[in-house]
Amino acid sequence: MTAACPACVAAPAAIELAQMPDAVQLSVPALRCAACISAIESHLNALPDVMTARVNLSLKRVEVRTDLPTSDITQALASIGYDAYPLDAAALGEDGDQAGRDLLMRMGLSGFAMMNVMLLSVAVWSGAVGATRDLFHLISAAIAIPCVAYAAQPFFRNAARALKVGRLNMDVPISLAIVLAAAMSLYETLHGGAHAYFDAALSLTFFLLIGRYLEHRTRSAARSAAKELTALEVHQATRQTAHGSEVVPISALSIGDAIVVPTGMRVPVDGTLTSAHADTDRAFLTGESDPIPHTRGATLHAGEVNLGAPLHLTATAVGTDTRLHQIARLVDTAENARNRYTSLADRAAQIYAPAVHVLALVTFLGWVLVDGDIRHAVNVAIAVLIITCPCALGLAVPAVSTAAISKLYKLGFLVKSGTALERLAEVQTVLLDKTGTLTTPNFTFDLGSLSPSQCSIAKALADHSAHPLARALGRHLQESVPAPLTQIEEHKGKGVRAVWTDTDVALGQASWLGGRDGEARQGLTLKIGPVTIPLTYSEATRDGVPAMIAGLQSAGLTLDIMSGDTDAKTRSLADRLGIDRFAGHMSPEDKNARVGALADAGATPCMIGDGINDTIALTRAHASIAPGSALDAARNAADVVVVSDSMAQVPALFATARQTVRLSRQNFAIALAYNAVAVPIAIAGFATPLMAALAMSLSSITVLLNAMRIGVKP
Repeated sequence: MTAACPACVAAPAAIELAQMPDAVQLSVPALRCAACISAIESHLNALPDVMTARVNLSLKRVEVRTDLPTSDITQALASIGYDAYPLDAAALGEDGDQAGRDLLMRMGLSGFAMMNVMLLSVAVWSGAVGATRDLFHLISAAIAIPCVAYAAQPFFRNAARALKVGRLNMDVPISLAIVLAAAMSLYETLHGGAHAYFDAALSLTFFLLIGRYLEHRTRSAARSAAKELTALEVHQATRQTAHGSEVVPISALSIGDAIVVPTGMRVPVDGTLTSAHADTDRAFLTGESDPIPHTRGATLHAGEVNLGAPLHLTATAVGTDTRLHQIARLVDTAENARNRYTSLADRAAQIYAPAVHVLALVTFLGWVLVDGDIRHAVNVAIAVLIITCPCALGLAVPAVSTAAISKLYKLGFLVKSGTALERLAEVQTVLLDKTGTLTTPNFTFDLGSLSPSQCSIAKALADHSAHPLARALGRHLQESVPAPLTQIEEHKGKGVRAVWTDTDVALGQASWLGGRDGEARQGLTLKIGPVTIPLTYSEATRDGVPAMIAGLQSAGLTLDIMSGDTDAKTRSLADRLGIDRFAGHMSPEDKNARVGALADAGATPCMIGDGINDTIALTRAHASIAPGSALDAARNAADVVVVSDSMAQVPALFATARQTVRLSRQNFAIALAYNAVAVPIAIAGFATPLMAALAMSLSSITVLLNAMRIGVKP
């Protein structure tokens, strides 16, 4: 039997893969569970031109390989109740966690080497002398020197960068202690010395790499919100010319160009509407899902979604001048400002690092003056550096943060920033978005006055409308049997007309149906013949919001609602929740200004929001939280994501943040107490390599045990 050529076997699969279309990336905020995954994948895979459809629940994204237009995919998802937003995969630029794998590799190697060198050191500590001791030292050197040169590179690189700009950080004394310990140990080994610090150098490297990896894990979930906003930009547009229409890149557009935006697609530029009317989803600016009606001459912004018939506009701002791009630029600026926050560990390093160097130098000079033996003075100074080397300090914050983050994850929180808990502990004011954060997209209708036949008519009309409110009404009336209708006509942004048993019926805006215009903001109006019936609705409060509000207020935090919705709706919700401070009609820039004003006044604000319109405020705030149902840009701008459906545990998040800072400070106190005892012994010249290794390990283990005391009270 002849074996098949591997290349021949793989060739058909490779050709098929190469011929597959590029993947379409869609953000689907409503993704919640395995049932959502099954529903979306089975529905999309059943479409004739879809090759594959895969759902990523953690990122709330759908990847589809298809030749169909993106608008067809979004409409297909909308038909089963999932709103989708196209993303540019290239702009997102996802990479694997190479840095984390690198730290793990270095940590594993240093731990393995440390254990082997300690085994050899046991014989020396037990009394081995002469050739046996020298042989064990040489074997230890052969293991330790290459390992330290490789595993300690993260500290060496950071120390070199700090020294290059004339400053000290925690990695400078770490690197100095590791290098001097290894170098002096090698010197002692080659000259028949009695003591070597190879095990101490490896212990330093191993324990500090643990802290560095724990710190990396707290940062690894962070993504750039500015990138997510850039991914929402449209990269091609349909331009009308004297010779017809053409599809061109966004970079080819100029001010004054006539643009056509198909149904379901995003507006590619800022412009003036030239169509008679249009309806768009402006959620990225207002956070509200209600369609916005426009008439000729209205201003449209890049990023809005066309919900009606194809619309025409004249470009007034293109490229980096659009409002969407300006928001992305503000977000990027706010992210950079927040990244300059000085952590508790960094503040300790600014004091500790110079003190360690001065202490080691004074010890060296003191022993030179005492006995004139430079070799002995160097050994004592190295012992001081090793014992004072901040193993415990390096673990103090990462150990507590990692323990707290693990506990919080069990409560339904994903902490994405390494300094998030420290900043949350300093918060005094909590700013709350309304729609999507305090309320859900679901509506509750008051239909108690409707007869069964009227419910049937309302159900039939709602089923023939694409308006979100009408669709919500249809779901609310799902037990009613739709009445038979004829001559059905939908008027985009206004409502639906039809005929029922020779009677004109309609469902839509009150002003369109002859009612009072003020009723249009309160819900839908049902018209049967000459009779108009207002169908009022209320927004449903997100699960756990009342408990969250009560818990935050009892913790002494000031609450403030900021909403893009109307003042009346914002006031109504604030009254229901018992919040005194609120404001409606707020644009993304307004929210950003409000956050900045509070920060300047020393109120230390925390923003909780879910929409693209909240992204600037989320990044500008001292700390930020987003529900798991938020859009990608909002979730990536936030420091903490609420993974669970309920918001009831948010007060526990703030309580845990305060406890984290308290335990971190206790760890610093433990490290300083250890130094207060060990440093005099080292300066006096009584610190042997065994004592240094044991002291370091004891302090590090004590800090880790104290970190495990972190507890979260529901």
